[in-house]
Amino acid sequence: MPKEGEKAPAVTGTSYDGRTFDLGAPGVRTVLFFYPKAATGG
Repeated sequence: MPKEGEKAPAVTGTSYDGRTFDLGAPGVRTVLFFYPKAATGG
């Protein structure tokens, strides 16, 4: 589990529109949000 302030691991992916992205690209700042699981039944 990453800790606050740690650098992101090298991760690449594809966005909804087909473009690729790299979370570990040098010189590019990325903000990544994590939301806790909602306590709902659905």
